[in-house]
Formats: sequence, structure tokens, C-alpha cells
Amino acid sequence: MNEILEKASEETAPNAPTLTQAFWYWLKLGLISFGGPAGQIAIMHKDLVEDKRWISEKRFLHALNYCMVLPGPEAQQLATYIGWLMHKTRGGLIAGGLFVLPSLFILMGLSYIYMRFGNTPVVAGVLYGIKPAVVAIVLFAAYRIGSRTLKNKALWAIAAASFLAITLLKLPFPLIVGLAALIGYLGSLFAPEFFSGSGGHQTADKSYGKAVIDDDTPTPAHAHFSWRGLVKFLAIGIALWLAGMVALSAVYGWQAVYTQMAWFFTKAALLTFGGAYAVLPYVVQGAVTHYAWLTPTQMMDGLALGETTPGPLIIVVAFVGFVGGWQHAAIYSPLISAVIAAGVVTFFTFLPSFIFIFMGAPFIESTKNNLKLNAPLTAITAAVVGVIVAMALFFALQVFWPNKAAIDWLALLAAALGFIALFKFKVSTIRLIGAFALLGLAHSFLHL
Repeated sequence: MNEILEKASEETAPNAPTLTQAFWYWLKLGLISFGGPAGQIAIMHKDLVEDKRWISEKRFLHALNYCMVLPGPEAQQLATYIGWLMHKTRGGLIAGGLFVLPSLFILMGLSYIYMRFGNTPVVAGVLYGIKPAVVAIVLFAAYRIGSRTLKNKALWAIAAASFLAITLLKLPFPLIVGLAALIGYLGSLFAPEFFSGSGGHQTADKSYGKAVIDDDTPTPAHAHFSWRGLVKFLAIGIALWLAGMVALSAVYGWQAVYTQMAWFFTKAALLTFGGAYAVLPYVVQGAVTHYAWLTPTQMMDGLALGETTPGPLIIVVAFVGFVGGWQHAAIYSPLISAVIAAGVVTFFTFLPSFIFIFMGAPFIESTKNNLKLNAPLTAITAAVVGVIVAMALFFALQVFWPNKAAIDWLALLAAALGFIALFKFKVSTIRLIGAFALLGLAHSFLHL
């Protein structure tokens, strides 16, 4: 009898969620979305496709394919896409906004504790334990992306060249991305067999029952593509960006920290192909080396804190803004300056993500075909692997060889164990961070 009722339930689509019901779900997701983009996408798939059946497997993966092609945090963009598909623009704003805001507030709280109490034994001990875990996580990210991407010698060569370009030649990340795209384009003309890989997720025929937005559900009226709609959202995006830049320039001047952060993180937002780990080297080059908003050690600490919060990992840019604003406060108190800077950085980092979805999603809905990365994007992804390895090396030097003094063999051993835990035992990121934080705390007490 239960099997008959269950089958009947699967053959009938559930009731469409109200905007209020969707609001509470997106808020919950923003508070529990640990584990990086892979973990966050898995949570959404389990909740929205398998359990709630708000969207079908095919439509979910169709949206994800588009988000993977875009620069920006794909999990946050996927939430924005699904929220938009269900409840128009306001649904997208709620879904994407709640994916970011909880992590922003949590990270600002952690950043305040870090700036006020970072030298206390408890906080210093926790950070000492987390840093080797972060090195292991970044190395594992390079392995994971590389295992999917580097399918032939040409792509391996691009990854190696990008590593050398950023470590030895000190070339800027945007130039490396541009050169990789050019190589991929030329490769598609003269050696397409080396650049035919796809970074997209393939659709599957698996069904979990009828969904609110099912495979054959007609496209909602608001989701129909029109050039007028595309131009409208492009104009809105440009207007919001210009309004922010003009306001900051008028109030503080072009050379002010807030204005320069807005300009720098706008560029960073447009270069995040490959996810947060890919753009972090560019952030390090700019925020640490060029602008000196924070030190390499502080950048490493920020990434450690970012790994402990839910939401997109790229929210670590809010830490960069907070610390930079705190240390370069000219008009306001350090705390007020830090909060303003964190808000500025977050706004200009995530604004393009929303505009890309609202502009492009109607076209994607009109195609109903799987999107695949073309040759330039395949080459960019290969270059990203080399850049991530370079970033891991940069962080490793800060952790294992602090102040260019003696090598910290304990931290080196901890990072090796962390990588083994991720690779062999599939330990989740948040559990690894938590365990290493406790070990670091114990270490600090033993050395008091």
C-alpha cells in the first residue's frame, strides 16, 4: 500500500513553493552550504531535485551547465538561476543574495575577532592548525580540477606554462587567461582533437518523480528570451556599477582605498573562470603585492577563515576588504572603515554574477540544449590548474617556512595528512578544518 501511495505521489508534481517558502529554504541553504561549490551543488541537488522536486534533474543540470561557463561562483549563480526561474527577478535576488549574505556577516564577525584578538593564544592556535589544512585543500582542488581537465599532453603543457608564467615571470593573471584563450582558439582551428573536452555536467535520464519545473514544463512567461530584456538587464547592471563607482569617486576620490577596491574587484569578478581557487592568485597579486592592503600572512589567515564559513569561497574577498579598510582607515574608525570596505568589495564582486544570470538565463531556457565549454575555455581551465598549484606553493611557503627561518616540519606533516584525508578517505572540508582547528588549539596550550 505504501509503495502504491509513493508511486502515485511521484507521478503527481508537488505544489509550487510560494515565495515565502522559497525564502526560508534559500536562507537555510545560505547557513549550511559548506563544502565549496561541489558540496553546495550536491546539497541543492539533494534538496531541490530529489526531496522537494521543485526542479527536474534535466532542468537542474541544464542550468548548471550555463553557470559553469560563466565567470563567478557557479553554486551561487545556480541558486540565482533556480530562484529566478521559480519566482522571477525577485526570486533570483533572494536566492542569490541569501547564498552570500549569511557568509558575509559571519566572515565580518570572524574578521573583527581576527583584527582585535588575532595575537591571543586561542585565536593564533586555531589559525596555526587551520593553515596546513588550507594548503591541503588548495592542492586537492588543483588535483581535482586537473584530473578532469588535463586529458592530453597539450593541456598538461598549458598548465605547466601557466605555472611558470605566474611563478617565475610574474605575469598577471588576466594576461595568462588571455593567452590561454588564444591558444585554445588556435588549437580549435589546427588541432581540435586536443581541445574537445567539456567541462560541463552531462544530463542524465534519472528521474525522481514529477517536478514543479519538469522536463516538459513550458517555459514561464518571464523566462522567454528577448533582446529587449537582455539589453534592459545589461543597462541596469552598468547603471548600478557606474552609480557605485561615481559615488565612491565623488565622495572619497579615485585613489581612495574604497574606490580602488571597487575597481580591482570588478576586474576580479570578470576573471573567475574555474571558481574561487582560480581567481585567488589574481587577488593575491593585486591585494597583497600591488596595493599592499594586507600581508601574505593575513591573506593566508583570511583563506583559512573563509574555509570555515558557509557560502561561496570567493567571499574571502570580504576579508580582504575588511582588513584593508581596517589598516588603511583615513576618515572613519578602523571598524567602520573595515565594514564599508567589506561591503564595497562584496557588492562589486557579486554584481556581475546576478547580471549574467538575468541577462543570459532566458536564452538558455530557450535552447534546452546542453552547453559545453569550447576550446578557449578548455585551455583556460587547463591554465587554471597551473595557477592553482602556484597559489598552493605560495601559501605553502608562508606556512611551512615562515619568515624564511626554520622549516615548520609539524605544519608540513599536518598538510600531508590533510591531503591524504581528502584524497583517500574523502573527508569533508569542514570536518578537516574543524579537526585541524582543535589540533592547533591543543598545540597552543601545550606551548603556553
